Amino acid sequence: MPKEEFEVGGQAVIEGVMMRSPKFISIAIRKSSGEIIVKKEPYISLVKRVKFLNIPIIRGVVVLFETLYIGIKALSFSANEAIEEEQAKEIQKAQRRKGKEVFIDLWLFLMVIVGVGLGLLLFFYLPLFLTELFGISGGFLFNLVDGTIRMSIFLAYIWLITLWKDMRRIFEYHGAEHKSIHTLEAGEELVVENAKKYPTLHARCGTSFLLVVMVVSIAVFMFLGRPKNLTDRLVRFSFIPLIAGISYELVKLSTKVKNKNLAKVLIAPGLWLQRMTTKEPDEEQLKVAIAALKNALD
Repeated sequence: MPKEEFEVGGQAVIEGVMMRSPKFISIAIRKSSGEIIVKKEPYISLVKRVKFLNIPIIRGVVVLFETLYIGIKALSFSANEAIEEEQAKEIQKAQRRKGKEVFIDLWLFLMVIVGVGLGLLLFFYLPLFLTELFGISGGFLFNLVDGTIRMSIFLAYIWLITLWKDMRRIFEYHGAEHKSIHTLEAGEELVVENAKKYPTLHARCGTSFLLVVMVVSIAVFMFLGRPKNLTDRLVRFSFIPLIAGISYELVKLSTKVKNKNLAKVLIAPGLWLQRMTTKEPDEEQLKVAIAALKNALD
């Protein structure tokens, strides 16, 4: 079986880790009692089920929206578990008895839409608005300034998140996720002792992908010139799926470059950024990540 079929990805959630393999999604959460609970369900990506969607650029757009939906669903599950422990056991049970599953799925869908909308507003419309205040007429200079502002907002956003004390636990689980995946890719047994020696940084991390999106957007928008009216702005937004698709292909390509020196140069910016979004996990957190990974590989 080709190595690509064994590729797994993940995400840190509240007191846990979500892992996604080609056939399963697994979420492992540590309860306050110390027990690790695991939720597992089958899931095969649309790009594997529909051949047309598995072509370059298009598959990147599909995977992006799938990742958003699955990630929010995993966060919702972990949040529900945390709330249930504290105060909402009876409320949640009552909701289940009333058949609220359809409502929850609709709510998750709306959360994805709202999240995407806020992302477009913060990282694409705001830089465009701020750049227009400079009165720049040239298309090249306009897009260069627009891209610089966008990158600055993105980096500032990441930095502000790191100041949030409650996020440190999430970053530690993020590091545990990467360490367990490194262990799998090295062909070693999935145990804490093996995982501890690996770094918290990983080339295929979503943080690296977002950084690539920021860079690719500058290059793509260079071809569109300076937007002069509402139609031009809407045209720019319509290119965002293309930007995501190109970024996805570049990330995949960077992990397959055989020249080690060139590969290091390509992935270095993303790894640098991950130094802010990952922290060294403890053994208990590694156990949770490994539990999620093992179940996803079953």
